[in-house]
Amino acid sequence: MTVHSTNTEILYTYFDEAALYLEKHWNITYLEGLAEAGENLFRGEVCQPLTLDQKNHLLSELDKVNIEDFTQEEIRKSLQLVVLKGMKGVVQPHHSMTPDAVSLFMSYLVNKVVGKQKEQVTLLDLAVGSGNLISALLNHSLTPIQAIGFEVDETLVKLAYVNANLQKHELQLFHQDSIEPIAFPEVDLVVTDVPVGFYPKDEVAHEYQLKAEDGHAYIHHLMIEQAIKKTKAGGFLFFIVPNFLFQSDQAEKLHTYIKEEANILGLLQLPKTMFKTEQAGKSIFMIQKKGKVQSCLNRLY
Repeated sequence: MTVHSTNTEILYTYFDEAALYLEKHWNITYLEGLAEAGENLFRGEVCQPLTLDQKNHLLSELDKVNIEDFTQEEIRKSLQLVVLKGMKGVVQPHHSMTPDAVSLFMSYLVNKVVGKQKEQVTLLDLAVGSGNLISALLNHSLTPIQAIGFEVDETLVKLAYVNANLQKHELQLFHQDSIEPIAFPEVDLVVTDVPVGFYPKDEVAHEYQLKAEDGHAYIHHLMIEQAIKKTKAGGFLFFIVPNFLFQSDQAEKLHTYIKEEANILGLLQLPKTMFKTEQAGKSIFMIQKKGKVQSCLNRLY
């Protein structure tokens, strides 16, 4: 009996084998090799300064796939799987990915508040990572979306760039720390899987209301404040946050700030089975910035 590979498996195999080859022969990490393999696929050529034999090997791998044969979701899911493989054993805490089930549920929530508007809405992700979450939102949106993403990690922003190109999404990407001052018009919607931990740049954090009185401020607190500041009055914000968000030593200040600036719509705790440890558990935190109340508020219920 012949077993036929799915499109996702075919694309996964290409990404995996090309990334492994570049990791070995170009002395880069697997994730860096994955970004390069994606760039090659997008351009239809080998972009790296390799030997002729090495280029011919990668070209033979390229010849096995035609990106036009794959749907946006097949591309996203195959990239998601290889990125997850590359993140196994990586020590950087910011190298993590939003679980697929959570990304799809966030898409559902975004469609609930945005609906089927014909006018384009603006969406901001302050920690875009490898682009899996924002890609899922764009793939499933019922409304035209102008998306903006910030990411401080060079490897991850390259992966997000490749992700957007291969899926033919218009995504403005900024390789920048989104806690630092950023200049662009306010957006309709924010969706972010916020990083967790201390923010080391005290001089930047000092400009925030949620700065720490002593020591470092929490980056997840500062990012929530930055997101609220960058959202239009009446706009919606969806955060993936740690379950202990309102249990830390700085939680009271955070809670007070949010109540002053926004209306809390809900805090949905995600199943514990989705995470390796109880400490790593997360929730979806939904708020609406105060201002003109939008008619789509009731769509959440």
